[in-house]
Amino acid sequence: MGEFPGAGADPVDAEYAVVGAPLDVSATFRPGARFGPERVRRFARPFDDYDRRTDRRLPDLLTDAGDVDPWDDAAGYLDFLAGRLSDHGRAGRLPLVVGGEHTVTVAGLRAADPDVYVCLDAHLDLYESYAGNEFSHATVTRHALDVADEAVLLGARTGSESEWDRAARSDVTVVPPDEVPEWRLDADGDVYLSVDVDAADPAFAPAAGTPEPFGLRPRELRRVVRATAPSAVGFDVVEVTDRDDGQTASLAAKLLREFVFAHADGA
Repeated sequence: MGEFPGAGADPVDAEYAVVGAPLDVSATFRPGARFGPERVRRFARPFDDYDRRTDRRLPDLLTDAGDVDPWDDAAGYLDFLAGRLSDHGRAGRLPLVVGGEHTVTVAGLRAADPDVYVCLDAHLDLYESYAGNEFSHATVTRHALDVADEAVLLGARTGSESEWDRAARSDVTVVPPDEVPEWRLDADGDVYLSVDVDAADPAFAPAAGTPEPFGLRPRELRRVVRATAPSAVGFDVVEVTDRDDGQTASLAAKLLREFVFAHADGA
């Protein structure tokens, strides 16, 4: 495993740390999210270290803390991962979690303790449990609402009847894909931003774990990341598998970089 390209900052001085979380135990359609951290690092190699828009360089900001290797007890792993992420926060580094299945977001939320959960996702993920598993990737928004006061789901376009019923309550806002370009963050308090790559249309992210047509374009995801980053206390990008030639991992890597530059510029 190599480090994220451009992650050259001294760990003591770095403001951001890439943390791989290759959990892959609850896939319901396409497994392979365990390869996400490695592929995101690999397909970031062609990118320049310099960001002209913010006049910032990645090696001045970012370190790579490697992967937190999982085991088959998802609940235990999430507790352990949350502790590791909290360690970075106490050291002054904002951890950037690279999944792995979407379940790893639960650890990021516990470590960051945000007021608002903002998620780019094709799915509502509002099941209490799925296939008998309370820590399925399809339950993430339910867990988010145990931590945050509200959830904003951007690009969501599918869910069960029971999930849509839950989404109708006042603590959940669903923004369908055609309304995302006009969406503006309107929230008091700290935000946790999660990017499930299946928010993108499968034409742009064909290796998403659970692809869903009629999704977002990359520029729309980038706009949300840039707009949300200055208010964020946590970030992850998840559900990248190994089922394409790198398009999905490249998009995920670019969005992670966009988060770093936008967050540093707005700090």
